[in-house]
Amino acid sequence: MSRRGLGNHRLAERSRLGDRGKVRPGVAYRQRGTIDRDRASSFSAPEVWHEPRARQFPTIIQQEPGENFWHPVTVAEVRERLLQLPEWMTSRVEVVQLSRMTRKRALFPLYGMQWGANIYLYPLEAGLVEYYLRPPNPQQRIEAGMYGGTWTQTGSLWELRWTYEGLRDFYLNNVLIHEVGHVLDQRNTTHRDRERYANWFAIEYGYRATGGQRRQRA
Repeated sequence: MSRRGLGNHRLAERSRLGDRGKVRPGVAYRQRGTIDRDRASSFSAPEVWHEPRARQFPTIIQQEPGENFWHPVTVAEVRERLLQLPEWMTSRVEVVQLSRMTRKRALFPLYGMQWGANIYLYPLEAGLVEYYLRPPNPQQRIEAGMYGGTWTQTGSLWELRWTYEGLRDFYLNNVLIHEVGHVLDQRNTTHRDRERYANWFAIEYGYRATGGQRRQRA
C-alpha cells in the first residue's frame, strides 16, 4: 500500500471510531470566508499576509496542519486544479496557503478564507466525520450532498460524513474555487452579495465545469 493509501486507510479508521470531543456549537462554523485587509490590523491579522509580487501563477504554500488535523488536499493537487483554470482567473491570485490550525482558529474554524489576493485552505480534524449540535440548514445539506457528504442524526449530535474522494472534490472544486471567486469579485461590496457571487462562481467553474452532476449520477 502506498504512503497515501496507508494514510487514507488510517483516516477512514479514525472516522469509523469518531472523535466526539470535536463537537462545535453551530452548524455554520465551517464556511468559506473573506476579510477586508483594511479592517485587519497587525495586531488582529487572521493570517500571514503575503505581499503582492505580480506573480505569473499563484505560489502554493503548505504548513503543517497541526496535531490531530490533516489537509484534505496536497500542494500538487491544488496546483493541478489551478492549472485547469484560465489565466484570467489565476493571474489575480498571489498565494494559496494550506494553513495550520491554531488554537484561536479552532474556535471559529473555516474550510477556506480569502484575504486580498491570498487564499487560505484549512485542515480538518482527523477523520472523515464532522460533529455538530445543530441540524444543517437546507443549503448546507444540499451542498454537502453535491460532493457525497451525508448528514445523519445520532442521539443529540448531527454528523456530516465524507468519503475521502468526496472531501477532496469538495475542497478542490468548491472551497478553492469559491475563494478564487472572492479574489476576482471587484464589484460587490456587501457580505451577502459577495457570498452569493462566490457561491455561483464555485458552482459554475467548480462543480459544473468538472462534471459534478455526472459524478452524482454515477
